[in-house]
Amino acid sequence: MTGNAIEARGLTIRRGRRTVIDGLDLTLRRGAIVGLLGPSGSGKTTLMRAIVGVQIVSGGTISVLGEPAGSAPLRRRVGYMTQMASIYDDLSVRANLAYFARVQGVPRSDVDGVIKRTDLGGQADQLARTLSGGQANRVSLAAAMLGSPELLVLDEPTVGLDPVLRAELWGIFRQLADDGTTLLVSSHVMDEATRCDRLLLMREGAVIADITPDELLTTTGATSAEDAFLRIIESDTARTRSTRTTNGPKKPRSAKRTKAGANRILTSTSPRSRGRGDSIDAR
Repeated sequence: MTGNAIEARGLTIRRGRRTVIDGLDLTLRRGAIVGLLGPSGSGKTTLMRAIVGVQIVSGGTISVLGEPAGSAPLRRRVGYMTQMASIYDDLSVRANLAYFARVQGVPRSDVDGVIKRTDLGGQADQLARTLSGGQANRVSLAAAMLGSPELLVLDEPTVGLDPVLRAELWGIFRQLADDGTTLLVSSHVMDEATRCDRLLLMREGAVIADITPDELLTTTGATSAEDAFLRIIESDTARTRSTRTTNGPKKPRSAKRTKAGANRILTSTSPRSRGRGDSIDAR
């Protein structure tokens, strides 16, 4: 399938008097795992909410799979997993998924399919409140997978999980991507950046780097993803200070500023065919 998964033009989002995202331009192609990373408060969750259509947009446009974000035709084509497990504690795993399947209008047979794919067969009849954190996350992922959506938006799906459970979830993500699903995944765990096909680094509502994992290290000269991201942020901070010194008081970041910031690092829109430190938050 051709075309772009997500296109944003001049996207602006305000909360009260504060501008969270200002004039953002963004294009994501289909069929890749895209990692969304950046410091706390940089606008990642807000951007994800705009993509799935639950965030009020102050200006600009955002389209998903060729349709306006949040429009009715996208209800079965986009899956969304929030930071906290969104399941009912007093229902079993199977009952939770059956409920969400009815709400979404997808076939009941999908329930057994996502249970198998997320390896929840042993917990299918277990009450949600008795699940471990990793199991609860898998139930939320299974719910997002109902109906085989073309795009999955996953907000910190591995937060709080141990390395083994994180690796298991990333194995599922890779299988989904290999089958043609596009995944947008936020994370604050830097070693997860190397599991993505493409990386977007946000800061103050702007994309300051659009890069592949291999390019991330070679361009910055860093030996780890964590050091590379810190160098990019430090470089952007220095540019911002220089601009303020030259041009006076800080002005809102524009779409043009965003593109320039990304191009200074290195841009790439071609996903890799295959890809496999906790100081950068993803909220």
